[in-house]
Amino acid sequence: MQEEGIDVLLITDPANMNYLSGYDAWTFYVGQMLIVMVDEQEPIWIGRDQDINGARLTTWMSKTHIIPCPEAYYHAETTSPMVFIADFLHQHGQSSRTIGVEMDTYYFTASAYQFLKEKMPHTTFKNAGALVNWVRLIKSEQEIEYMKRAATLVEKAMTTGVEMIEPGVRANEVAAEIYYTLINGTKEYGGDYPAGVPLLPSGEDTTALHLTWSDRQYKADDYTILKLAGCYHRYHSPLSRTVTIGETSDEIKETAAVCEEGLHEALEAVKPGTTCEEIESAWYKKIESRGTVKDSYLGYSIGANYPPDWGGHTANLRKGDRTMLQPNMTFHMIPRLWIGQLGVEMSETFRVTETGYETLTDYERKLFVK
Repeated sequence: MQEEGIDVLLITDPANMNYLSGYDAWTFYVGQMLIVMVDEQEPIWIGRDQDINGARLTTWMSKTHIIPCPEAYYHAETTSPMVFIADFLHQHGQSSRTIGVEMDTYYFTASAYQFLKEKMPHTTFKNAGALVNWVRLIKSEQEIEYMKRAATLVEKAMTTGVEMIEPGVRANEVAAEIYYTLINGTKEYGGDYPAGVPLLPSGEDTTALHLTWSDRQYKADDYTILKLAGCYHRYHSPLSRTVTIGETSDEIKETAAVCEEGLHEALEAVKPGTTCEEIESAWYKKIESRGTVKDSYLGYSIGANYPPDWGGHTANLRKGDRTMLQPNMTFHMIPRLWIGQLGVEMSETFRVTETGYETLTDYERKLFVK
């Protein structure tokens, strides 16, 4: 905040709110705010009055720093929780300072910004961008442990999905069992709801990146992609694999082999000091040597998050991203290749170590033929 010239930071991203305060509840769909002042030791949480006990139970902050916003400010055409928050900032002498807001977060709406500006016409507002997200990029050992637990959950769920995909089984039945496995967890710990739903496109739908499931039955010659994520204490470990029912063409097998080889080559390039774009380049050079040309967005930072997605919104494994890798950065590397009306996907979540990388899951990397 000091480097960016920000005196007061208004946090609406629920993952950033969780990271800084511990707050964890399904309330991000209504107006709420974590206020961080550069010269105060403790932030202030403001949220819907009926959610006050949730804040008291999940945050580390003192009760005096948990402020209820009355119900009258919610779901109203002429007012907003931002009006209450603006009044609070006025009353506490903060409106003349430079205030940073997270302009590009899902839950900071255009109307929220408009209400703030109308109530604080003399305040200097500054786009704080992904300031907190970048702080979160390097994980602590406890965060890594949470992600490893999430990885165990996604391994179990992937096995459930692969084993269930058979002719006559409906895709929604597979999705239901995957959800059960993710949340049921292990004897030692259970799972949380992931920030994204399981993606189970099949047939020609596999060329579309973000289709979920339907109630159609799998057929004897079907083909599907499983893209899942385990979640523990809001920390995610995604994993993708491709499954075909019955024998498939040599062309598809070859495409899967190229995908696996490119993934391996890119992982082997991971080490501290390497840039994100150099990782993507290693993938591209490998698949190009096998006769495949595809501009690639290879992956993204990963960690704690809430719906609607689990990405970190910071460093990306793609051309032009010169972010330098450091130990305990974590990424989801998710190469994809298309052949005709079918797609192949195979991914790994990894952390950067002192000398290279560690994949968080230990799941067979291949095209699964049922």
